[in-house]
Amino acid sequence: MNRSKIFGIAAILAAGLSTTACTSIREPRGYIVDNILLNTVQPGIDNERSVAATLGRPTFTSQFGDPTWYYVSSTSGRKPFVRPRIQEHQVLAVKFDASGNVVSADRSGLDQVVYLTPDGDETPTLGRERSFLEDLFGNIGTVGQPGLGGQGGGPGG
Repeated sequence: MNRSKIFGIAAILAAGLSTTACTSIREPRGYIVDNILLNTVQPGIDNERSVAATLGRPTFTSQFGDPTWYYVSSTSGRKPFVRPRIQEHQVLAVKFDASGNVVSADRSGLDQVVYLTPDGDETPTLGRERSFLEDLFGNIGTVGQPGLGGQGGGPGG
């Protein structure tokens, strides 16, 4: 092989590596969406049992209000050395009545995602500020004092 062929192959390999390094890495998370299955859930026809058989277990369920099952799917993409960004996001909320029949099946997407930016790196709390040493040695002298539960030498004593 002559030098021009070697340099040509090396240039092609370098170009190939440089283009793959800049492509986005797709990371699916949560529920794997199958639109055909999602479209089969119908209010007034399905119940909790048929929804569980069709879609599987929900990502999470409501804790308050009407019984609602949420199926959450998200796909994020990231480039090397860059924070991931959400590219696709879907939520299917299946609401049930008291007897377990489907009342509604609502979808929402990326337009409903809220981006939060925390204010600082500390969470404000009530109470007084204590130093590290106060936390470390704070119980010295309180164990065994009358009225503080330290008397008696143990349970039942």
